Amino acid sequence: MRQGDLVVRHSYGGDIMFSIYQIAGDVARLKGVEVRLLADAPVSDLLPASQECITKNKDEDQRRVQRTLRHFERSQKIRLASRMQTGDGADNAYFELPGKVLHLDGDYNYLLKSMNLYQELRVPAVGYYVAEKEMAAALKVLLPQVMPDIVVLTGHDAILKDRREADIHSLSSYKNSHHFVNAVKAVRQFDRSRDSLIVIAGACQSHFEALIQSGANFASSPGRVLIHALDPLYIASKIAFTPIKETVHLNNVLHNTLSGLEGMGGLETRGCYRMGIPYGKWQEEPANRVEKVRP
Repeated sequence: MRQGDLVVRHSYGGDIMFSIYQIAGDVARLKGVEVRLLADAPVSDLLPASQECITKNKDEDQRRVQRTLRHFERSQKIRLASRMQTGDGADNAYFELPGKVLHLDGDYNYLLKSMNLYQELRVPAVGYYVAEKEMAAALKVLLPQVMPDIVVLTGHDAILKDRREADIHSLSSYKNSHHFVNAVKAVRQFDRSRDSLIVIAGACQSHFEALIQSGANFASSPGRVLIHALDPLYIASKIAFTPIKETVHLNNVLHNTLSGLEGMGGLETRGCYRMGIPYGKWQEEPANRVEKVRP
């Protein structure tokens, strides 16, 4: 077994496909390929992922992405139809200004997937590959530079397997939840209002209550379950295109994440989308970009 190999765990029946990101002695540290989960496993418990498993995971992920796109496109058509009925979008002589996203991700591959999908959904976004433990410090530099409307803080997390069930309310029982909490607090030191700067934070099995209490609008994971890599992005995109006069429909946005209410939860939150006129005077937002070098 080598770093980068795709593997499954024999003792778990091969339920999740992982990539090996580090080997220390006879223990491998793993990252979920389609879910934002960190895990440790004895090298002896690992099996190479079969081509069938790899193909199945790729096909399932593609179906999930297409489902997200279809639902988002339906909601966009409904929104535009409503605007036309009220006269706000008459003759299409307007320009659109959706909310701008600053996305920090502890996994570079997931960040690339997210940025590609932001591009498809026409959401202006800037992405940075930043280790979870470095996010709080990075935000102090990035927030005044980017001036986003929405901040997404995600990567990998997990409940430590040696913790008892009674310990799930302690931040020390999680691999990265305390880093996400510190990052959310850094955002709130910059802007304390949940209306003017929206925060979506967490990964698989993250400490939902601590993230909300520290200032997040949406967070994972109420049921301490695995979340799909694209769930934070989906919520951010919905908020980016929800008009500023409206709040995001909680049931609608959360039920249509791939992990549902067990995976993501949140608070009433205002949208960031604005329309303007005249269209001809508007200069397009620069293309989305990804920065791999940590700031």
